[in-house]
Amino acid sequence: MYDTDRERLIHLHHCRGIGWKSIARLLDVDPSLASIFHLSSQQLQRLLTIPEKHFAAFFHDLHCHKLKRMIKTYEEQNIHIVTMKDDEYPEWLKHIYDPPWVLYAKGNVQLLKRKKLISVVGTRTPTRQGIAAMHIVFPPLIERGWVIVSGLAKGVDAEAHRLCLRHNGETIAVMAGGLRYIYPPENESLFRQLATTQLVISEYPPFVRPQTWHFPMRNRIISGLSVGTVVVQAKERSGSLITAHFALQQGREVFAIPGDITTKEAHGTNRLIQQGAKLILSSDDIEEEFRHLFT
Repeated sequence: MYDTDRERLIHLHHCRGIGWKSIARLLDVDPSLASIFHLSSQQLQRLLTIPEKHFAAFFHDLHCHKLKRMIKTYEEQNIHIVTMKDDEYPEWLKHIYDPPWVLYAKGNVQLLKRKKLISVVGTRTPTRQGIAAMHIVFPPLIERGWVIVSGLAKGVDAEAHRLCLRHNGETIAVMAGGLRYIYPPENESLFRQLATTQLVISEYPPFVRPQTWHFPMRNRIISGLSVGTVVVQAKERSGSLITAHFALQQGREVFAIPGDITTKEAHGTNRLIQQGAKLILSSDDIEEEFRHLFT
């Protein structure tokens, strides 16, 4: 059905009913995945401990020739596919516990090979002080060649991407669902600009609608792409703190911009600092942590 293990992995990644662990199991059994397409239903069921209804969808898609034709259409839509087996796969992301098997990308895929990447996350409702702090901390980084990674969400994420555009920098947006489903809808024009001049990526095939659980899983990619994560403003319970915790698990640096203790948008960042995140007041506070990597 396919000539290369790369193509087989992409096909497998499109199959319904299986996730990261099931693909890992199949790769353990056969790293080339060549034999997987020839196993019987019973043999595959013994390998994969997934519910019957999920297995039925998986087995159907595994032998669906329509998938092969659909994947070929991505090139016409300027969607690039980058797998774990490709040289273009981002170096920092390879080393997290559960790196995506496949990335779907629109824009400048060369950004995936940059080394100086820093993630920026924060609340969807930043204060004026939070935005002002971003305008102090990030432009010097952008002008010194740092690529900003964020999640295309409202608030801090969108402002981080726009700062890169204003300062002729480079930025990567990580989406929670497939590339055909822009979320939030009000960032559609920003998405189109980034997909043309910068880079937008997702770990899901383009036709996959974003689900609630995709968002926290997306955060591990935001932190995993980068050498460190900066939290601008975050409430006590927020997705930004999830990203910070992923960064810590991945052995990456975590930075936080301090805020007024009477402002709820600063409670999470101040708590991070209390727990050991590095307090930053300028771009120098970030760069000094990585001088040994980029001298």
